[in-house]
Amino acid sequence: MKEIRDIYKKYFKKEDCKSEDCSCGNNNKPRKDGFDQKIEQKTDRRTAIKSITSGLLAGVGMAQSACSPTKSDASKEKASMEWEEYFKGNYQVMSKEEQLATVKRLERLYEMNTGHHINVSSKGPLDNVLYGYAFNLSKCQGYMDCVKACKEENNHDRDSQMQYIRIHEMGKGNFDFELADDNFYHQVPAEGHFYLGTQCFHCENPPCVEVCPTKATWKEKDGIVVIDYDWCIGCRYCMAACPYDGRRFNWKEPHVPESEVNKDQHYLGNRLRKKGVMEKCTFCVQKSRNGENTACVEACPTGARVFGNLLDPNSEIRYVLENKKVFRLKEDLGTEPKFWYYMD
Repeated sequence: MKEIRDIYKKYFKKEDCKSEDCSCGNNNKPRKDGFDQKIEQKTDRRTAIKSITSGLLAGVGMAQSACSPTKSDASKEKASMEWEEYFKGNYQVMSKEEQLATVKRLERLYEMNTGHHINVSSKGPLDNVLYGYAFNLSKCQGYMDCVKACKEENNHDRDSQMQYIRIHEMGKGNFDFELADDNFYHQVPAEGHFYLGTQCFHCENPPCVEVCPTKATWKEKDGIVVIDYDWCIGCRYCMAACPYDGRRFNWKEPHVPESEVNKDQHYLGNRLRKKGVMEKCTFCVQKSRNGENTACVEACPTGARVFGNLLDPNSEIRYVLENKKVFRLKEDLGTEPKFWYYMD
């Protein structure tokens, strides 16, 4: 535990905050859990009845389908699972048994719908692990291999321009994102330019978590900021709150051809999403929690990307932080991103 505290002190500078409503969490005042706040929120009778009625009507329809004597056994099984899926709780308050039952249900529903198998993991954070990331500005050449690998690994919609990673082409001597080209279609590297990648930075004080009205997004013990897609209502408050343009919204039903679906999935990561919800980089939780590198790190041809455990003194990420001159974007905001930049 001493080592964990030392890491936080060294890489995440925290000072007492005097603000009454700051989201940094450093004002030393007790905070109520989000679910307690939600329960205590006052609402008018009309709104409450409308919310309850809509949920009951949907549930009754599924219940009738599950109990219908004219349905086949397979149809009844599917309807019963869809009922359970509709009324399941928020993933972060599920017991381990409920989490396991949930992922098994998703696997079975996918098999019934497509005839193919998927593996959905509910693996939680590893002990003594805090993930961090570093990006070498002197090595990135703008090849975009990382973007393609992320798209394939994380089951991105194939019909839209959905991508978690942005590669910004910037003129040397200029660090203005307003002047950067994010959609370059020419030979790279371009003379007189350098390349800077952004994605979700998995902040230690994530503003996106503070603004979510349904607690659909939160920070895990290993530092990964995750989303429960089934509890996201698509309000996009988190998108507006993120100062790093790290979040994406599904404007249409995502489409991934069956032959291209990555069938090794995590409930909080690359499982197939739906229309009207937020998604983002999860540090490839389906890979990282199995001791693997993220897809973008594996795909980078120049070695510009470094990922690892900040609590491991022998990790490459710790070497970079202790031996390179590193910086983070918008450090003055107090978000404490676990994403650093450096140059050789």
